[in-house]
Amino acid sequence: MAQDFAPWLILVAVYGAPLLHVMLSRRGGPWRPPPGTRCPFGPRAGWVVMVLILGPIGWLMFVMRNGRRSRPGRSPRA
Repeated sequence: MAQDFAPWLILVAVYGAPLLHVMLSRRGGPWRPPPGTRCPFGPRAGWVVMVLILGPIGWLMFVMRNGRRSRPGRSPRA
């Protein structure tokens, strides 16, 4: 019986949780594209697609991008 839940647990942990994090995070950006752009998708929709395609790697890209941006007092090194 426990063997039946193992694949579902892996799918939820590897794809479901990161996807939910990107969809609910305040730092994901807006769902709609900025005015004047020709792309029909907003930044958050782009991150959702990245996580769907790349899985945990796409989520790590999202986390690392937001981690660097969330430090306002830090200046880039020369």
